[in-house]
Amino acid sequence: MTPSKTIVQASLETVSAVDKRGRKLLLRRLTALDTLRLFKAAGPILAQNGPWLSMAGLAFSVLEIDGVPIPSPATEPQIETLIDRLGDDGLAVIATVLDDDTSETGAKEQVGNSHGTPS
Repeated sequence: MTPSKTIVQASLETVSAVDKRGRKLLLRRLTALDTLRLFKAAGPILAQNGPWLSMAGLAFSVLEIDGVPIPSPATEPQIETLIDRLGDDGLAVIATVLDDDTSETGAKEQVGNSHGTPS
């Protein structure tokens, strides 16, 4: 498979999770373009705030909540609204699922690479 096909394939892969509230979340790992868009939405100051970006990245990975499509947030208030909607339960399950997904591919492959960037 060519590098571009690998990137496209990875961006299309989704995973489902159910949080403690019983909400079904459809997720996908952020691509390099998603990360760039997250930086743009965050703005120049928040884009340098690691903890804020970590939470925002979790929210950015949500495609659906209970079958209802969630558009990618494009502004700081939209990111904050989505984080508020997900709450601690939603964010916790997203972090666990995406972290488990990374550990399956192997830590060696992820060293020095953003999620979604092939090694």
